[in-house]
Amino acid sequence: MKNKTFLATLTLSASLFLAACGSAASDSSSSDVTSAEATEPVKVTLGVVGEVNEPWDYVIEELKEKENIEVELVKFTDYTTPNNALAEGEIDLSSFQTEIFMDNYNKDHGTEFTTIGYTVMAPLGLYSEKITDISELKDGDTIAIPNDVSNEGRALILLQTAGLITLDPEAGLFPTTEDVVENKLNLQFQTLESNQTARALQDVTASVINSGMAVDAGFTPSQDAVFLEPVTADSKPYYNVIAALSEDVDNETFQTIVAYYQSEGTAKVIEEASKGSQFPVWDEAE
Repeated sequence: MKNKTFLATLTLSASLFLAACGSAASDSSSSDVTSAEATEPVKVTLGVVGEVNEPWDYVIEELKEKENIEVELVKFTDYTTPNNALAEGEIDLSSFQTEIFMDNYNKDHGTEFTTIGYTVMAPLGLYSEKITDISELKDGDTIAIPNDVSNEGRALILLQTAGLITLDPEAGLFPTTEDVVENKLNLQFQTLESNQTARALQDVTASVINSGMAVDAGFTPSQDAVFLEPVTADSKPYYNVIAALSEDVDNETFQTIVAYYQSEGTAKVIEEASKGSQFPVWDEAE
């Protein structure tokens, strides 16, 4: 009888022990799942133009390490596709365009992109494989310029600043070739998609190329441009921006991304990577 009582007690104790272990294992498993969910990164897609993106590479590492925000760069080769992607919700943010380009895109397409942060001023430049100074331009030479509204105007203003042409002042920031009122060298203008202006260099005397396109073509703007756009108090329309849909302007994750970009560390990377060809402008934009 005593043996039976002992065995019953032993069996009950073992059952209680196994149940406790099972409960602990269940609690541990539940805790592990909760912990895994808590460490899941916040993912954001960011549209850029061009292959060279050292400042963003730096920011992405900082965000992943310190904020558990995982930013994926989606790279484009033109200035229209990334805005289309942002409008369609295929990307969350973009960082490639000037504010004036974005505003004009909004006007033409009925979109509501909004600046959530400023990045750099990337001067437009005149480049050539045939001349090394604008004084070498001859009568009838051809210059390629971008054909979108804001960049065509910006290119013509650049040529006016270089003393090559005079524009009708009433054209403001959006002159076209029709607004050239003085052209002593009888320069010819070939309007092309922005991503074609670098490729046109072998066919024209010189070409006005956006900074990012020039870098992708192997140029260092501060060293290789025949004439580089000056940075002045009037340059603000040409500041590059981080753009989002208007409903996302207060998104905390997006604001964190902006804050990490607008840092001293990023400014140093911009200076070193661009060799003085780009300038942080977030302080000036305030």
